[in-house]
Amino acid sequence: MKYLKYIFAIIGVVSIFLVGCSNLVENEEQYIEVQKRIVDENEYENFKEITNNEQVQKVKDILNDINWEIAQVNMQHPADYKFVFQFKNPDIETKVILYELWISPNKDKVELVIEAVNKYVQLNKEKSAQLYEILTGGKY
Repeated sequence: MKYLKYIFAIIGVVSIFLVGCSNLVENEEQYIEVQKRIVDENEYENFKEITNNEQVQKVKDILNDINWEIAQVNMQHPADYKFVFQFKNPDIETKVILYELWISPNKDKVELVIEAVNKYVQLNKEKSAQLYEILTGGKY
């Protein structure tokens, strides 16, 4: 019984440490690297870096509010844009999630894929316009 108290105390201390460390990483400033597909090729060029904290947070909010579908998709052409979040502090290392973005043929919605985890979503017109404008700087 005495050992059980020590084990729970150790688990508690480790848990507090892990939660504290994860909050530090969550609160670190990030930016978004955006790449644009070179016309009719499966190659990409650096297009834009979004460093404005409000814009980065808006993109995070859009992505967090999505009801992703678990699906493997086979799109007709490579993504129009790709983007990733990066920490401004170069000492922080995390797993990078690559978001791929397609513009619908009617140019009124965007589709997103996270290929590494088989997630897909088509955003509504409002969210599509917001995301597109932040990522590209252009009007939708």
